[in-house]
Amino acid sequence: MKRRSLLNLLFLAILPLAAHAQDPKVIRFGVDPTYAPFESKAPDGTLVGFDIDLGNAICANLHVKCVWVEQSFDAIIPALKARKFDAILSAMSATAVRKQQIDFTDKIYNGPSRLVAATGSPLVPDAASLKGKRIGVDQGSMQETFAKAVWAPEGVTVVSYPTQDAIYQDLTTGRLDGAFQSAVQADIGFLKTPRGKGYAFAGDEVKDKRVAGDGVAIGVRKDNAALAAQLNGAISAIRRDGTYDRLARKYFDFNIYGD
Repeated sequence: MKRRSLLNLLFLAILPLAAHAQDPKVIRFGVDPTYAPFESKAPDGTLVGFDIDLGNAICANLHVKCVWVEQSFDAIIPALKARKFDAILSAMSATAVRKQQIDFTDKIYNGPSRLVAATGSPLVPDAASLKGKRIGVDQGSMQETFAKAVWAPEGVTVVSYPTQDAIYQDLTTGRLDGAFQSAVQADIGFLKTPRGKGYAFAGDEVKDKRVAGDGVAIGVRKDNAALAAQLNGAISAIRRDGTYDRLARKYFDFNIYGD
């Protein structure tokens, strides 16, 4: 009898948690807020950025509450699969490798990658040019996967960092020869800031599908097609009614969505 009572109490205790996890009035987005202008923290600790604005607009369209769950990028897919949140909205490119683990919504914007180095540097983003150099990449990013697969075997030292800010710190202090990341993030989050003085894009965009994928999208679990359909409907709606363009103009002076 005592054992049955204990089990009943445990069931009642976890019931609210289970209900919250399946609450149709809440969408929990996983985000790594270290990647301005897409996601970062304001001085008061609030989350800001294009992805944050997009997520809030999507939730408003669906008449649900947005809940943001902070998670390091290198562990964000395992955390999604472990149901710590419902979807990933954190500047994630929808690549073939990631599609083996999770599904993605329709594209929310383009995500070209570029190399950053000292102004006037002869470096370009290919293995021959970078041989013997130290290139910083964000841990868990597709830039890291690409650089380690394509450049590292050819003699390029690829150095992984837990945050993009840490990469720029070592770049500006001479510990790195270059940084490889999202072109938009590099432009707005570094090159157009005081600490980016003396640095510039080196070479052209890297358009290889292994790093660019099918653009940036929202990641969802493979068993959650219903949520993916909801999100796609909201993405389409905010594109049609002008909300997307209005939000994009806050951050970019070009067409971030692309073709």
